[in-house]
Amino acid sequence: MTTAISTGERSLPWYHLVFTGIAAVLVSVLLLTLTSSLSIASAVVIGFFAHLAITFGYSRYREGPRWARDRVMTLLVIAAFALAMLPLVSLLWEVTSRGLKRLVAPFPGYFWQTDMAGVIGGMEAGGVLHAIVGTLLITAAATVISVPIGLFTAIFLVEYSSGPRTRVLAKGITFLVDVMTGIPSIVAGLFALALFVTVTGNQGLRIGAMGAVALCVLMIPTVVRSSEEMLRLVPHELREASYALGVPKWLTIVRVVLRTSVAGITTGITLAIARVIGETAPLLLTIGFVPALNANLFAGRMATLPTYINSQFKLGNAVCNSDTVTNPITQLAYNCSTSINYDRAWAAALTLILIVMVLNVIARLVSHYFAPKAGR
Repeated sequence: MTTAISTGERSLPWYHLVFTGIAAVLVSVLLLTLTSSLSIASAVVIGFFAHLAITFGYSRYREGPRWARDRVMTLLVIAAFALAMLPLVSLLWEVTSRGLKRLVAPFPGYFWQTDMAGVIGGMEAGGVLHAIVGTLLITAAATVISVPIGLFTAIFLVEYSSGPRTRVLAKGITFLVDVMTGIPSIVAGLFALALFVTVTGNQGLRIGAMGAVALCVLMIPTVVRSSEEMLRLVPHELREASYALGVPKWLTIVRVVLRTSVAGITTGITLAIARVIGETAPLLLTIGFVPALNANLFAGRMATLPTYINSQFKLGNAVCNSDTVTNPITQLAYNCSTSINYDRAWAAALTLILIVMVLNVIARLVSHYFAPKAGR
């Protein structure tokens, strides 16, 4: 007579979950086929619950109740991870599948090398060069403004707020930073617009510097919070060792505290940039939109990737009365496509994602090469 193995020790290899999962999917597909309601979504949902039941029963028989509960919790954690990754994977697939075809037409790189000057109707021409340049310039200007302000604020909150008077000031700054964290982006755009209009007196002023100030308002709270947390993680023993050697406080902060926390600070700054690089509402108020390249932050309207995407989607489907459209500037003929505006918008969205990915790679490299190395 065969008895169950219940030694209280894990005896099943990890890949038994794969086999029980396949069995669960087959059972769910069979049941759904018999009920004439087979679909991928229903097969996944029913198959998952069947997997839980089969795994629990099989593991309880082979390993005992304690490990059976552990197996079920493992499956629940894996399912939670898959559920969290599903929207991200779906988004990346949608943007890549729709935007990639425009990035390689009429030849790879063309979309990144041209702007929208002279492009009309359903003309399969034009690109996103002016929007890329505008996005990089405005985001760089916002970073140059916000990073020193945010970093110095974090240094004050961590290193100089221990006194009775400075403690009160630190609490006020912390409260204001928390309030700024929840400010809607369009309010930041209104602030920058009102500031520049008040200073210059020009109601119709729209320049790139105005957009940089609006994004700066959104970046500062993120930089302050992330930098503050990283600075607080630096052990006090490092500071005390530096003071014991006679190093002044400011130099200890520069050479010890910041050097130790550079990896986390860089990551926080990258998150702040990723937070604002896709903002649309404040830029629509402050920089407007222009179809041609403008690399001057202090003169004229500019284009960015978010405003470019917004403008292309607003145009909707193009009207094609013939197979070709002639460029009024170059007098060249181009194919006419009714979906060209949507294609450009998806390609610009993919370009924006690629820029954010490059920024994250740069941040990882900075963290790797400038973070303090482990002791030998």
